[in-house]
Amino acid sequence: MDQYAALKAAVETAELVDAHAHNIVALDSAFSFISCFSEATADALSAVPHTINFKRSLKEISQLYGSNSSLDVVQEYRTNCGLESVTSKCLAAAGISAVLIDDGLQLDKMHNIEWHKKFFPYVGRILRIEHVAERILDEGSPGGAPWTLDLFTKNFVDNLKSHADKIVGFKSIAAYRSGLEINTNVSEKDAEEGLNEVLRAGKPVRIANKNFIDHIFIRALEVAQFFDLPLQIHTGFGDKDLDLRLSNPLHLRSLLEDNRFSKSRIVLLHASYPFSKEASYLASVYSQVYLDFGLAVPKLSFHGMVSSVKELLELAPIKKVMFSTDACGFPESYYLGAKKAREVIFAVLRDACINEDLSVAESIVAVKDIFSENARNLYKITTVSKSIENGIAPLSVKSGVNTSAQGVAFVRILWVDASGQHRCRVVPQKRFHDVVAKNGVGLTCASMAMSSHMDGPADGTNLTGVGEISLIPDLSTKRLIPWAKEQEMVLGDMHLKPGTPWEYCPRDALRRVSKILKEEFNLVMNVGFENEFFLLRSVQVDGKENWLPFDATPYCSAAATDAAFPILSEIMACLQSLNISVEQLHAESGSGQFEFSFVYTNCKDSADNIVFAREAIRAVARKHGLLATFVPKYSLYDIGSGSHVHISVSENGQNVFMGRNGETRYGISKVGEEFMAGVLDHLPSILAFTAPVPNSYDRIQPNTWSGAYLCWGVENKEAPLRAASPPGTPDGSVSNFEIKAFDGCANPHLGLAAIMAAGIDGLRRKLTLPEPIDYNPADFKDKVARLPKSLAESVEALEKDTVLRDLIGEKLLVAIIGVRKAEVKYYSENKDAWKNLIYKY
Repeated sequence: MDQYAALKAAVETAELVDAHAHNIVALDSAFSFISCFSEATADALSAVPHTINFKRSLKEISQLYGSNSSLDVVQEYRTNCGLESVTSKCLAAAGISAVLIDDGLQLDKMHNIEWHKKFFPYVGRILRIEHVAERILDEGSPGGAPWTLDLFTKNFVDNLKSHADKIVGFKSIAAYRSGLEINTNVSEKDAEEGLNEVLRAGKPVRIANKNFIDHIFIRALEVAQFFDLPLQIHTGFGDKDLDLRLSNPLHLRSLLEDNRFSKSRIVLLHASYPFSKEASYLASVYSQVYLDFGLAVPKLSFHGMVSSVKELLELAPIKKVMFSTDACGFPESYYLGAKKAREVIFAVLRDACINEDLSVAESIVAVKDIFSENARNLYKITTVSKSIENGIAPLSVKSGVNTSAQGVAFVRILWVDASGQHRCRVVPQKRFHDVVAKNGVGLTCASMAMSSHMDGPADGTNLTGVGEISLIPDLSTKRLIPWAKEQEMVLGDMHLKPGTPWEYCPRDALRRVSKILKEEFNLVMNVGFENEFFLLRSVQVDGKENWLPFDATPYCSAAATDAAFPILSEIMACLQSLNISVEQLHAESGSGQFEFSFVYTNCKDSADNIVFAREAIRAVARKHGLLATFVPKYSLYDIGSGSHVHISVSENGQNVFMGRNGETRYGISKVGEEFMAGVLDHLPSILAFTAPVPNSYDRIQPNTWSGAYLCWGVENKEAPLRAASPPGTPDGSVSNFEIKAFDGCANPHLGLAAIMAAGIDGLRRKLTLPEPIDYNPADFKDKVARLPKSLAESVEALEKDTVLRDLIGEKLLVAIIGVRKAEVKYYSENKDAWKNLIYKY
């Protein structure tokens, strides 16, 4: 975790409004798939595989599909899966919530705009003015009268006006035809001669005469200004039809100086590459100029993309710079445009922070502006929801939209119970959309009283088989299942009735505590999980099934990575398609043990993501004939598995956990210290949430880097709370703290809710941290208290913890304590039963 984690999280989870794209074509279109990687045509396409963009993009598409990095293999995958399936996959990974399509580019077997509405929550149309003019001339004049300039102009203007309430903007490709030196005062005589020249060339009409193009451009700009519609203009590079010298946006200066058009809104597309500096200048001195960097991103090298976007921001107001993909023909082009835009914007804004051009908080605002808000405002997009929890939008394109990809037959509704087990109901897709999406499915109240060993209510939970609640799907979490493409999955919330949360709902518990933190302190808790697991293989010993480690290699072994890479890479592809970003992975110390570190983001999304990630890891392992288990201590003779969690707090998008300029002790801010001190103070009772089965305490032992003593330290892996200063953190500062006593049996929403509640108590009481431990506490047992050695001890601490009871809710706490006591009783009476936990977690 570093000082730019909040910025990275904002970029990774940003909602995208794609302000300029084109239609997707059928699989059997004559528009070749290799055109996805280049603006080249005809014979020049043969050299495309030797470009940087092709090599990089093919690899990224292959990773998304979990296939070999081969053009033939990717094309075979597209054919086998079908267009709608790959479109769903690409757009889910892209995270685009709105798209504006210029359908004036005529491609073989392209799908119309209505078809695209199955995949995007919002689709707007950009009307290409030259295409309108050509269509009018091809259809002929009304009544068959000879064309005159006045007759054409009336038809053209009337046509544009008739579309004004159905589109979001106009577009011109004058740069492709005659260049951008628009004559705003072209005479009627010259324009009429141009019209006649176009007509003499015959049909189908292709308008290339400069005077006539300038005439229709000015008429279209007049209409656009009257209806307050933006006009997009192709600038900079493109295919070989254009003269690059004439597509420099500086040629537009006479147009921009014309007082008639001072209230117009003109969007320069494609970062005007290689004239990005010129475009930046124009946007800085002319109020009517806006910038869009699609096509330059993702078609250039990474250095070229970063350089071009940096040049746009050298002078241009951030409020005038917009994202688009310029996707054309293929859903993969939407995915590539979105993926590279996130990477490029993060790199550009991070560098701006490093150079002190911007603060992190200002950069996070810029992320939202560039990716969505600027386009929303310019194109007046009001139909896509703008309610974003904690200031960060979910990445899924399905946010708030009750749609499914073509071919989906079933939808799984998942929940995680009080014992940390993943459970699901499966309903047919039609019933899901007709009934379940709104009303949910019935669920027994006993569902939050079940232990790891029995599918029935535990004593003392106050929950029984009497009574039913509704499991309501949270549509913002709906995802296509990568390993079962005929199914989707969605996380469910527990309601007494639709709209009324049940007091025992884990996800709502986290929301409630998050709301308190926000309302009282204007803070948001950010989280990054590091999840360890074992890969086990089945062997028969004396006729009985035994599970043994996948391999026996040491920590960070390259050999282990090689051996497991077919599995690990497939897991990575699944996670990517689920919009879950992995920061790194490696082989861990245990035999057959691996770890994935996930992106740092707001606590709600992190908790949701870890549920989906565990599902993906287990599913891919099963596909390969292995068992993936997150159980804390798979073998009493090997190292344990944790689900370490990194915590910080932010205010208005900026990490305020980090101490600055000697603000307080230990490199931690006053706010950060109070929050962390609260967690340390309540850690014994928090363990009842984060280490929820007796087996958890077989893992939390001295000298195993699991944090067995009640203390904290700076970069001390034997401390349960570790203050972390990863590479890139300013000297003397701490960016976050890690909680090591968190494992894969924990319900992540409940675990984070308990941690946050403890932090709130620290803030309320303005607690301070004791001195950090800079030694192994096991060597000084008389100086440092031991954390609970058993689940029974942590439950005892929780029963006395009035703070957690008040913040999390007494009824939910009673149920959790009842479940934990049932775990203690059962496993104390059945000494070998812990071995079955590998099937549960």
